[in-house]
Amino acid sequence: MALCECALQTPYDSLKLGMLSVLSTLSGTIAIKQYFSLAPGNVGSSPRSSDLVKLAQECCYHNNRGIAAHGVRVLTNITVSCQEKDLVALEQDAVFGLESLLVLCSQDDSPGAQATLKIALNCMVKLAKGRPHLSQSVVETLLTQLHSAQDAARILMCHCLAAIAMQLPVLGDGMLGDLMELYKVIGRSATDKQQELLVSLATVIFVASQKALSAEVKAVIKQQLESVSNGWTVYRIARQASRMGNHDMARELYQSLLTQVASEHFYFWLNSLKEFSHAEQCLTGLQEENYSSALSCIAESLKFYHKGIASLTAASTPLNPLSFQCEFVKLRIDLLQAFSQLICTCNSLKTSPPPAIATTIAMTLGNDLQRCGRISNQMKQSMEEFRSLASRYADLYQASFDADSATLRNVELQQQSCLLISHAIEALILDPESARFQEYGSSGTANADSEYERRMMSVYNHVLEEVESLNRKYTPVSYMHTACLCNAIIALLKVPLSFQRYFFQKLQSTSIKLALSPSPRNPAEPIAVQNNQQLALKVEGVVQHGSKPGLFRKIQSVCLNVSSTLQSKSGQDYKIPIDNMTNEMEQRVEPHNDYFSTQFLLNFAILGTHNITVESSVKDANGIVWKTGPRTTIFVKSLEDPYSQQIRLQQQQAQQPLQQQQQRNAYTRF
Repeated sequence: MALCECALQTPYDSLKLGMLSVLSTLSGTIAIKQYFSLAPGNVGSSPRSSDLVKLAQECCYHNNRGIAAHGVRVLTNITVSCQEKDLVALEQDAVFGLESLLVLCSQDDSPGAQATLKIALNCMVKLAKGRPHLSQSVVETLLTQLHSAQDAARILMCHCLAAIAMQLPVLGDGMLGDLMELYKVIGRSATDKQQELLVSLATVIFVASQKALSAEVKAVIKQQLESVSNGWTVYRIARQASRMGNHDMARELYQSLLTQVASEHFYFWLNSLKEFSHAEQCLTGLQEENYSSALSCIAESLKFYHKGIASLTAASTPLNPLSFQCEFVKLRIDLLQAFSQLICTCNSLKTSPPPAIATTIAMTLGNDLQRCGRISNQMKQSMEEFRSLASRYADLYQASFDADSATLRNVELQQQSCLLISHAIEALILDPESARFQEYGSSGTANADSEYERRMMSVYNHVLEEVESLNRKYTPVSYMHTACLCNAIIALLKVPLSFQRYFFQKLQSTSIKLALSPSPRNPAEPIAVQNNQQLALKVEGVVQHGSKPGLFRKIQSVCLNVSSTLQSKSGQDYKIPIDNMTNEMEQRVEPHNDYFSTQFLLNFAILGTHNITVESSVKDANGIVWKTGPRTTIFVKSLEDPYSQQIRLQQQQAQQPLQQQQQRNAYTRF
């Protein structure tokens, strides 16, 4: 209240700008809800809130761009945060203020105008997401202003359009014509800004036509790229096409770049992307109820995927091993093979029906499922395979500490697809009574951040409804149940796979280097330790960052796990306590200036060679544990201490005369 009153009364713009900056930051937090919840009645009529609203309304048309931007930001945050209140007047004020800022700043190339424009565009994205009924007018304003804006402003406006369209399907086919006309106009020069604008506008076009690009649109894009663009621009546009699921366009662009690279690693990388796009393009011909065609499409897709994984392996280097990409593609291949196997299993109910004696066997065993013959065991194997794939996707998720949130959500969706099919198998065929589906991530399509996620969640909901209806009406197993499984597979594969940013680009890079002491000069040689002593293993480490440390998440602590296993045993068997036979320890340390160290005391009571494994993982600020690695191994040879060895030798020497006397007595009796 004091800030609002002071800002309303002060005649100094610099002071007003500083106070508005504080208020705009506070308005984006939970404080704004608490501020208005204490005031009875409507926002517009509340005496407590009138000062803040009045200040924002006065400032959103101020001649100082910074003050106007903060005023509009406050109005936007109030409109989005107070959903339960009737804010029609404030909505209009926010929209008009954003439009005036857009017109003012889009004609100016100065850094100050661009900074103000970024604030306005961020407010537009937030307003469209919080108040979806305003998204259409916001998008129309952006499209209208695109034609007269400067190139630098056009790039930012295209990013804003793409961000809004990713959240809401607001770019219709009618707007695609305007975008294509603008694409023809901006492609007449080859400046850096024009190249950047080509990529940004192509992204908007891909988002506007998520399902498929028409031949005319593809022809216009390719013509503009051939005339003025460089190879890097073409690659960035192809990358965006892969991200949006336009694999046909991406394949053609990757193909055109194969002869324009100077390194064989880049060639194999582009060739692998081309093969992956071709593989996903093969799945666009899937049709419901046509299962033989589905098997052919999956087989064709697998053929190109195997070609692509071979090229991807050749593209990897020791400095850039492409571990995420290889594992993601391997999982996709295994998932397609599992889908194909499940369709074949469903078809076997028709091609190889159960024998006549199956009913008698089912009654004898008390298992009604045995009436279906061997399909029951095949379905059980398929369910276990899909659960195994879901577990592998979870491992990939935990290993991707540096991935952006969209990539992690994509991995999560693939995992959820595996769980969905395993649940459908269990609910329809194996155990209809106790089947439960555990969802990973957000449910429903309201909170989806992309068209791909919306379509996948829609498929999940539809499949679950079909499974539930069949589960209640019919007894397993009929042709309707197997048809439901096959249709679920086809519905999942008909949604074009999205290759997210982390597949192409690492914005955040984090790695851990470990050093163990004592350590042998030769890694293959073991460290000698006496079995009556403990080994003090010191683990030191350094956290290495890229150019943008902590962009998505930061390391709060490092978890070090030390375990040892006996590889080869020497000497006699002794009765050793179980606690002394194994070493399994874990410690958490917080890095200081990216350095950490700790020590472990290890027992090696059993004589022989032991394998010590030190594995590191990290815990972020949210308490989530990520299996980042690395994993280091050393060998320890446990030797018998001299005193015990001397006692043992003396005992052996004392036992030898007695054994010889016993042998002589035995010979004498004979």
